[in-house]
Amino acid sequence: MWAFLLNCIRYTTVILLGTATIASAQPVNDAALMGSRPAKMLSEYGLFADAPNQLPNDRVIAYDLQVPLFTDYAEKYRFAYVPDGQPATYDVTEVFTFPVGSVLVKTFAYPADFQLPDENIRLIETRLLIHQEAGWNAWTYIWNDEQTDAVLKVAGKVLPVDFVDASGQAQSITYVVPNKNQCKGCHTFDKAVTPIGPKARNLNKTIRYQGEEKEQMVHWSDTGLLVGAPDLNEVPRVPASDDMTAPLEDRARAYLDINCAHCHRREGPGSTSGLFLTYHEPNPTAWGYEKRPVAAGRGSGGLDYDIQPGDAAASIIHFRMASTDPGIMMPEVGRSSVHTEGLALIRDWINQMK
Repeated sequence: MWAFLLNCIRYTTVILLGTATIASAQPVNDAALMGSRPAKMLSEYGLFADAPNQLPNDRVIAYDLQVPLFTDYAEKYRFAYVPDGQPATYDVTEVFTFPVGSVLVKTFAYPADFQLPDENIRLIETRLLIHQEAGWNAWTYIWNDEQTDAVLKVAGKVLPVDFVDASGQAQSITYVVPNKNQCKGCHTFDKAVTPIGPKARNLNKTIRYQGEEKEQMVHWSDTGLLVGAPDLNEVPRVPASDDMTAPLEDRARAYLDINCAHCHRREGPGSTSGLFLTYHEPNPTAWGYEKRPVAAGRGSGGLDYDIQPGDAAASIIHFRMASTDPGIMMPEVGRSSVHTEGLALIRDWINQMK
């Protein structure tokens, strides 16, 4: 079974836990979120009622994405918080507009054995995107060995991680916690730091809250997290990567949209490449079809086109996704291993092109 599907199952588990009835806790520490300096410990923000079990505090809502960003097969537990009475505003194409005081939370974790995904989970890091008066600020917190709290780490860190994968094979990876500048490198839109995931097309899905199936977009509106959303049938949606009933091209482009398009778009740091991979990009040449690279070199692998129709092995996009060489691989950060399933999806898409 694809890691995509396994991740989706585990996301649902966390969302169920994340919105379960919990003991009363102190409110979210808005003053800490708005402080000129980040808190030294994750717990100081009050975002969780039970942080080791990833149970969020009141008004901190767990959420999921239709297509998740790949990060060395890590689990990702996502949460959103907005100040009371100040919801985010719907946008049909881009990330929703979140008010000052909002925070997006993402915890990365690994079970000891992916065949037992809810047991022996090791929390690795929690990343915060905090919207302050001057704009969005990114901070990373690394979990201690006791798994009781996470400490601020601006410079990043390299951590060994061992686990048993979904097929029962033992894996050892070098997990890279990004430094602050690397966070900015991906989270940049039109020269400003911005979130990546919370877009309508990626949030439009059914998930489980407190044991009840709900449309996530409807739930965001009902809880006051979001305003301005249209009827659900008017909200765009990308297909899940493992949805074999969806067109192959749609699945492949949705994968590239979340994994690559935060850089490879006209407003992104990869704009000089001329390769634009947003899901709504209408020009096939812009997303690589028989497009020559702007700059040749090791990253091109000596190949002529970003996408050589019908031949993934002759396509630069496939070549770079298949590499773990820091001077070649794409994405440049966020992984030390190859996403086998994602690579197969892109390979199948390119090979069927005419």
